[in-house]
Amino acid sequence: MAVIIITNQSTNTISIMARRLTAFSKLLIVLLILGGIVFGLKQAGILDQLAENAGDTSNNNNNANTTKPKRNTGGDSKGDVINVGVVTWGGYAGGQYFNEGFDANSRSRFYKDYGFKVNFKVLDDFVASRKAFENDEVDLLWCTIDAFPTESGGLKGDPQIAFQADWSRGGDAIVVKRGIRNVSDLKGKTVAVAQMTPSHSFLIWLLEASGMTINDVKPMYVADAIAAAAIFKNNEADAAVVWSPDDVLSLRAVPGSKILQNTKSASHIIADGFMAKKSFITENRTQLQQLYEGWMKGAAEINSSEGNKRKAAKILADGLNLPEEDAVAMINNVRLTTHGDNLDFFGLNPDYKKMTAEKLYSQMKKKYASLGGDFASAANSAPNWRLVSNPTAVRATKSLTGPAHASEAVKFAPVTKDKAAAPAVATKQVSISFRTGEYQLDDNAKRIIDLEFADIAKAFSNSRVRIEGNTDNTGSRATNTALSKKRAQSVANYLKDTYSMDVNRFIIVGNGPDKPVCNQSTPACLAKNRRTDFELVAE
Repeated sequence: MAVIIITNQSTNTISIMARRLTAFSKLLIVLLILGGIVFGLKQAGILDQLAENAGDTSNNNNNANTTKPKRNTGGDSKGDVINVGVVTWGGYAGGQYFNEGFDANSRSRFYKDYGFKVNFKVLDDFVASRKAFENDEVDLLWCTIDAFPTESGGLKGDPQIAFQADWSRGGDAIVVKRGIRNVSDLKGKTVAVAQMTPSHSFLIWLLEASGMTINDVKPMYVADAIAAAAIFKNNEADAAVVWSPDDVLSLRAVPGSKILQNTKSASHIIADGFMAKKSFITENRTQLQQLYEGWMKGAAEINSSEGNKRKAAKILADGLNLPEEDAVAMINNVRLTTHGDNLDFFGLNPDYKKMTAEKLYSQMKKKYASLGGDFASAANSAPNWRLVSNPTAVRATKSLTGPAHASEAVKFAPVTKDKAAAPAVATKQVSISFRTGEYQLDDNAKRIIDLEFADIAKAFSNSRVRIEGNTDNTGSRATNTALSKKRAQSVANYLKDTYSMDVNRFIIVGNGPDKPVCNQSTPACLAKNRRTDFELVAE
């Protein structure tokens, strides 16, 4: 009985307590459950991720046109990410600066302004980078428009050029041993160069500027510019085409060596751009335009401020694991292209008469095809420029106006005596026929200038051009000297009027009969001496 009584009392007591504490118990239970959930989420790292993904919603809400990219996310569990493949190079600083680093992050202005993240993947191995592109591990990948004809026909996914990031301005150079003073001195010499790369393109152009071809030297083809530099440092070649910082390191390693020429003068040959698969461009037009717009904002800010350049260099140094001063030098060795530069480059500015992407691509396709063998096979399979160009992002960008986003203006100071007498880096002889005693250009002479020299002048647009008029020895020396100078000036006037070249760029020289190429009195010899020599003089 006692047991039964005790049991009944306990049951009654619990029942009474349950009825009396029902509201409090429910609240307590809810709080305990919520606390446990929060603790579990925190331990799993999920809560922090949710907070990061929810950040900056005030900025994102203003982008009504922002839609989720229809793309592969590269296995990133944090959400949609545009993966951009790059190499160790200063020309991509505009995008990395705007992104506040190399990794996808919520501090990025791409994320704050447009609602998506960007991840820069460093892929210095060329073959591996192309495999990553074909396997959708990256959405955009670096390339150079000059060398693109050697790979555009072989890559899967219909690759197309979306925008330009930079021009090389000193980052590519040809280093030479003691005794090689100009390009002509390379004849018969061994030159280490990475085949079908920007280095190869640079060498082809430089030889052409001296009236030479690749057959006039002994090319030693290697896999990349790093290997070319190593060969030169080991004294296995007379010259090598290298990338910064191997130009400086090569000079340190080989006593008496020097930089023969670099892309400070050969300023419109190596154009870094980004390609994407045609399907990616089609399915992600809004995001690609926003990526381009932000990138160009970053480039303009770096170009306009030394402080911003320093900030970009810090980001570059951290992302590439190199000293900050080296990163500054890398940025100084390029022209970070603006929106205005892109409009010019893709032919969207009808008044632009200098080097365009189509001209560069088409010419390099022809130059590589002329080399024969594997070079010709690669170039001949390259599609027409219209099929590999897709600047829809450039064309759709309307908000970038003002001086910071304008295209580059190249201006030369008036020629001084020192500049007029400076040694030429490259000399090309072009035979332009004039009627006896005349200096006006006829249509045939203009056609020769167009075919033989105008494109070289465009490619080396930061070099001065010395134009030397020459005559045969018929008539008085004084008359011939004055006539030869007028003929040289006629050529300069044609280049200025037709291709908008700066008048101060030209050094006009009248040699008269003083520099003959042959000394016979035959008609053929006299005709050879009636020539115009074009020389590139480094600024």
